[in-house]
Amino acid sequence: MSDLQKLVLASGSPRRVELLQQAGIEPDRLFPADVDERPMRAEHPRSLAKRLSVTKAERAREMIGREADQVSGFILAADTVVAVGRRILPKAETAEDAIHCLQLLSGRSHRVYTGLALVTPAGKLRQRLVETRVRFKRLSRQDMDNYLASGEWRGKAGGYGIQGLAGTFVVKLTGSYTNVVGLPLYETTSLLSGEGYPIQYRWQTGAQL
Repeated sequence: MSDLQKLVLASGSPRRVELLQQAGIEPDRLFPADVDERPMRAEHPRSLAKRLSVTKAERAREMIGREADQVSGFILAADTVVAVGRRILPKAETAEDAIHCLQLLSGRSHRVYTGLALVTPAGKLRQRLVETRVRFKRLSRQDMDNYLASGEWRGKAGGYGIQGLAGTFVVKLTGSYTNVVGLPLYETTSLLSGEGYPIQYRWQTGAQL
């Protein structure tokens, strides 16, 4: 694979790496972009997801451009936002964050937005926004306490990870499941392949990830 076909993932999320690997894509480099993820005043959740994904991609491009041995290639960034109506839920860092999120999600539908941003080797910026609707069952206090005890909520947008124990809370899901995990695979691979990245390279060669 040439330098022009290298892929930098502007994220340190293990879930996003695993999802790319599921599609047969191994990022050549992880470059977590440190950005302020706080929403602007009255910012819509979908606008926040789009803005942060672009900011992460541009920050990664800027930092990589300062390196003497920089390699031209693709830079992929993503940001996932969970919202109840226009209310943006935080990434849960404390038990208080998590219980607050679970109380808001209990018995309700919410939306998960992921903004995708791709910088091509030619320097072009391409964007996508993916939306999934999820409905939770009504959670009992025991449901919440037991989920808190599991620790799976830590660092998760909206205080839960659908790929784990919280999958048992989901009554209905409309849209992309992998979007809720953190990276919508269909839209991501379509975006990459549309710009010339060989997403099925390892499929053809049988290379081990």
